[in-house]
Amino acid sequence: MSTTESSSLYDNLEKMDVGTLLHHINEEDKKVAHAVEGQLKAIEALVSHIVPRMEKGGRLFYIGAGTSGRLGILDASECPPTYGVPFDWVVGIIAGGDQAIRKAVENAEDDPNQAWQDIQAFGFDENDTVIGIAASGTTPYVIGGVKAAREAGLLTGCITCNSNTPLAAAVEYPIEVVVGPEFVTGSTRMKAGTAQKLVLNMISTTTMIKLGRVKGNKMVDMQLSNAKLVKRGTKMIMEATGLDAEHASSLLLEHGSVRKAVEAYSNTFKG
Repeated sequence: MSTTESSSLYDNLEKMDVGTLLHHINEEDKKVAHAVEGQLKAIEALVSHIVPRMEKGGRLFYIGAGTSGRLGILDASECPPTYGVPFDWVVGIIAGGDQAIRKAVENAEDDPNQAWQDIQAFGFDENDTVIGIAASGTTPYVIGGVKAAREAGLLTGCITCNSNTPLAAAVEYPIEVVVGPEFVTGSTRMKAGTAQKLVLNMISTTTMIKLGRVKGNKMVDMQLSNAKLVKRGTKMIMEATGLDAEHASSLLLEHGSVRKAVEAYSNTFKG
């Protein structure tokens, strides 16, 4: 039996009081970061190959089913507002299509041919990367997708929470974060989902930093989509230029991003 399907270390959960349940869930969650730590070299290897491909115009695709697919979509959807990149630089694809984000689509994950068709709908080239996400490491939709992508010359990786899985065997750069049995047996939205989210954070954040989308420790290309972000951007410009809030805000709104505003100020000052 796979680790993700093995029996919980706890039993008679319905007899526990709320405080005890929360304590035990927290105890299990503490194990996740340590499991991710054990895969840092594997994550590094994958990111180190993603970055030069994206510098050449490649994109990053996440494919998954259920919780795994939703986590990929979440990470992909946060890249444009956070880093100001085009919406198709990082693409999350879920088995069953967008309707599966909110409601499970029956048998969607069992088709080994559909993921590659879904990727092709976006177009692809040899610099693209496909990362399959599946806690079990056995999802046909994901395995079929990475196999077809690899055959087409794309870079392939995966995030799974079992060892020696068919998914890991199908890709060039597997990441296997084995977090142990779930608190509720088989409920991989819990520790496995948390582990996948942590790894996705690492992959996208590190990639965007290496692509020049962060300066110092600031999101200088973030989209100014609400008042909070305008205020944050204004503060960044104040720190970078010494301007007061009124002039920094005006400069930000005129140029549309922290990066462009600071560059415009610097060019004016130099001039």
